[in-house]
Amino acid sequence: MNTPESIFTRREFVKTSSQAVAASALVGMVIPTVHGAEPNEIRLALIGSGGRGTGAAMDALTQGPHMKLVAIADVFENKLNSSLGNLSRKFTAQVDIPEERKFLGVESYKQAMDALRPGDIVILATPPAFRWVHFKYAIEKGLNVFMEKPICVDVPTGLRMIELGEEAKKKNLKVGVGLMVRHCRGRQALFDQIQGGAIGEILAMRAYRMHPPVGSAFTTPKMRNDSLAADNSELRFQISRFHSFLWLSGGLFSDFYIHQIDECCWMKNAWPVKCQAVGGRHYREDKIDQNFDVYHVEYTFADGTKFFMYGRTMGGVKDEFSSTAHGTKGLATISVGSHHLGKAGRIFKGQLTKPADQVWAAFPDAKAPDPYKMEWADLVEAIQKDQTYNEVKRGAEASLVSVMGRHAAHTGQEIVWDDFIGIKHEFAPGLDGLTDKSAAPLRADKDGKYPLPMPGLTRDREYREFEA
Repeated sequence: MNTPESIFTRREFVKTSSQAVAASALVGMVIPTVHGAEPNEIRLALIGSGGRGTGAAMDALTQGPHMKLVAIADVFENKLNSSLGNLSRKFTAQVDIPEERKFLGVESYKQAMDALRPGDIVILATPPAFRWVHFKYAIEKGLNVFMEKPICVDVPTGLRMIELGEEAKKKNLKVGVGLMVRHCRGRQALFDQIQGGAIGEILAMRAYRMHPPVGSAFTTPKMRNDSLAADNSELRFQISRFHSFLWLSGGLFSDFYIHQIDECCWMKNAWPVKCQAVGGRHYREDKIDQNFDVYHVEYTFADGTKFFMYGRTMGGVKDEFSSTAHGTKGLATISVGSHHLGKAGRIFKGQLTKPADQVWAAFPDAKAPDPYKMEWADLVEAIQKDQTYNEVKRGAEASLVSVMGRHAAHTGQEIVWDDFIGIKHEFAPGLDGLTDKSAAPLRADKDGKYPLPMPGLTRDREYREFEA
């Protein structure tokens, strides 16, 4: 795919500041009545009703009674019904989904979006492999979009998303991407402090995401056998365990580490130009997923400074969740403990986080607005005020920088950005033609195991597919 250099070049800096995302002002805004709808009403459709999609729908509905959920779609009926039950109990007056607007199957995204009017919002929260397929249809339908991160799993789909984002701009569609930390008011203030020189010149950055197994990252043969015995669908099984498969999610690296990769690059105000990495699996020979247990990526920026990303998914060991920037005058805590601000958004003199050395805090009492709700407040405000609002390019950049780190770990090579964006290998081409009866894009071998990354042996791509 040919993508103009003006869309995405390696040295393009992120020009983000707290002024770019104004404080929400939702009260009193009115949009035209459409099809007999109540004044100010915005209809929603949820595509992908797992925990993340359900959470996004809840955050959307908290924006006010003018937000109405009218359609829902998923591959799995039990997830759909569970999500709808939870949403209906909490937002009874705002959920209006009769049986005819509950849609099942791989192609159900079309039916759910068909239930909306142009200018409504579709929530895209399926595994990210399908993001470009669903986004393309949303653009055709004239819908505003909220999409969860990551928004691509490989280079070809990342560049495709950037092109689709440009199409959405031309149609004046508003698009939010679920990198909610960018909407955290405390971190916006921290960004301004860092860019203003509060910690001096950044020397290095480091981030940790270390915790026991989460989501569907690790999969056993029994899980596969039980699933195939139930409905004999390899495709449905892989979708049900999407964190285990690179074609679906980019693995645990892309799906979980992207937030900290994005926030550190944001504070640096740049994307890295190269990286190298190590990673591996430990004492879990029975598992059949494609993930490594540990990752360590060294990203390098154009000025030579480093950003170190540490990931570990393992029980019984030290857990840590943090992002830190070290400068010539002091350090800044970007995240501590979770994505919520908490004890983050603080600056210290020196290189230790001693309370006596704290010199600034975005919210000294740590009672900061919820970034998950703020990203929705900002999107809805842009729709109601008809402001330009499109986060696709930045979301694709963060997703691709994550893919670059993962690719370095899985191949064992140093990856230079200019070479990386020329990679043509797409994990699962043709997903816009996928149906419930399609074969899964990834094959298992005769023992039910899937191809693994083999750094140094497989160097031109992250794994070699098994032949039929």
